[in-house]
Amino acid sequence: MTIFTKIIKGEIPSYKVAEDEKNYAFLDINPLVKGHTLVIPKLPEPESDYLFDLTDEQYESLMRFAKRVAKGLKTATGCKRVGVAVLGMEVNHVHIHLVPMNSEKDMLFTNPKLSLPAEEMAFIANSIAEAIEKN
Repeated sequence: MTIFTKIIKGEIPSYKVAEDEKNYAFLDINPLVKGHTLVIPKLPEPESDYLFDLTDEQYESLMRFAKRVAKGLKTATGCKRVGVAVLGMEVNHVHIHLVPMNSEKDMLFTNPKLSLPAEEMAFIANSIAEAIEKN
């Protein structure tokens, strides 16, 4: 069972920003920038960790959900753009990185990761969740 499956099941806590019947979005605990969010499909146990192995229905659902989250993320953070990255090497579960960007340098995964206090993470997650609900 992947760490993301455990997050979906509530066995591991997360800073949730959005959820629907098929997808889940939460803050990355080692963010590149404030608001760095992961979007994952709710799969009981993924057959593959590769985005393009999803069925068309799963892919379309995930991408529509990611778009909704990205709009809320942009509103909540005031960034110029929300960058999208699909790396899939670090956890064996399909996931999309949504990264608030004010410059292209914000998307460099070689940048040092932030370590934010729990209160700040909760505040950011709530701000994004509220922005998503308003969109």
